[in-house]
Amino acid sequence: MSAALQLPCLCLVADCSVASPDELPQRVASAIDGGASMVQLRGKELPGGVLLSLAGQLRQLATGRAALLINERVDVAVAASAAGVQLGEEALPVPVARGLLSAGSLIGRSVHSVQGATNAEADGADFLVVGTMYATESHPGGAPTGPGLMRDVAIRCSIPLIGIGGITPANVDEVVRAGASGVAVIRSILSAPDPMRAANDMMDALQESWRRHRPRVDNEARSSAGQTP
Repeated sequence: MSAALQLPCLCLVADCSVASPDELPQRVASAIDGGASMVQLRGKELPGGVLLSLAGQLRQLATGRAALLINERVDVAVAASAAGVQLGEEALPVPVARGLLSAGSLIGRSVHSVQGATNAEADGADFLVVGTMYATESHPGGAPTGPGLMRDVAIRCSIPLIGIGGITPANVDEVVRAGASGVAVIRSILSAPDPMRAANDMMDALQESWRRHRPRVDNEARSSAGQTP
């Protein structure tokens, strides 16, 4: 069985195209200080050795405080003793990744449709990153789905859902109310002048929304599925 996520989950996507590998560790450390409970290292353009070295640095910073996941690179996650991996929709199948990772590793799958979400849950994903919620610089050509997709996925899936895409303290309430158990952010924390404060502001808003909406979200999902709350 995989490790449980800390809920509500504030996930920082540590994208090396937004912050350089040299400055990333300090920014990630500040975000963890501010309340980030998961860090996903994304370094698509980095050579494997460089990515592994960076993963090792982040794992030391995150140990005992946040779960470190590696985006796509199962081999690097294994070599770095990371907590798990985040897989895109076209990445390795979840069962294949599960067979390569150590017992208890977390596997997340990024999804953009209800069908993709239900397939990922059936394949054994531990959580889903659902998006794109709102317009974002990270995917300038992508059409945002809004919280409606989160609501549709929440009715069909029982594993934790994390919203991504243009999420701020001002709109996080809409995402949680739609069924999210957390949010993933990139630039709003990683590019902030003070990443710790940016993470703290987001976590405060996330926790307040979770406190107010979670019981109602659970009951609405059960009711929609024909279950008794």
